[in-house]
Amino acid sequence: MIAPVTSPEPQAAEPAGAPLLSLRISGGYSGCEPVLANAAFDMASGEILGLVGRSGEGKSTIAMAILKLLSIKGGVATGEILFQGKELLALSEREMRRIRGLAIALVPQSPVAALNPALTIGAQFREAWSAHSSVAYSNFEPRVRELLASVSLPDEPSFLCHYPRELSVGLAQRVLIAMALVHRPALILADEPTSALDMITQSEILELLARINRELGTAILYISHDLLSIATLCHRVAILHERHIVECGAVEQIFRAPQHPYTRKLIEVIPRNPF
Repeated sequence: MIAPVTSPEPQAAEPAGAPLLSLRISGGYSGCEPVLANAAFDMASGEILGLVGRSGEGKSTIAMAILKLLSIKGGVATGEILFQGKELLALSEREMRRIRGLAIALVPQSPVAALNPALTIGAQFREAWSAHSSVAYSNFEPRVRELLASVSLPDEPSFLCHYPRELSVGLAQRVLIAMALVHRPALILADEPTSALDMITQSEILELLARINRELGTAILYISHDLLSIATLCHRVAILHERHIVECGAVEQIFRAPQHPYTRKLIEVIPRNPF
């Protein structure tokens, strides 16, 4: 079971029936052609939505726009991003800091690079907790072991003394997922979380994400170019192509009866089992 770790600071719920996330944006980077042009989709609470597109199509740009971090790479987004009824693009940096990591968490593509090499795993859990809670970390620390065990990590205290360089990529990815769960966010942005992993570990991470969704009701925006993992994990899928979301629907509908020519082309190139 996923450890029921909760933040002492409750999150406001969106009105009944309203999307958890509603996005319609254009955006890009200085000196380049626009990456996104009126790209739009909605997400419901507790939903796993797959976002599919080729490399460079703007998938990660959407994730960074939701977190309002595009400016770090010289990017800008315009339009509307409503999350739990709040317009994220209108929020100040101080206001966004109260949302990042608390209500919206990120699981990035490169887990080892995302962890601070100078800090132990335990110290990084402490920072993740203290960033959004005034409650002493000592009150939360006993729950860390439960959280580690819930994502199939060693729950002995010695594990928290390791540095990121001492972990395999698969273990580092589980650490990041555990950190994402510290404050029980409403939404996890999983940006190509299995691309650096071997096939067995990929399968384990997909099972873990599905279990988090099932047991905690956490919504997940699963960003990938891998349609097979999308079919395994997601409830719905949005297809990003040439700056637009060209098709969005239930996984079964998209895979069995794709409407857009680009989607049909994607489905046609999925490898078939020869045996």
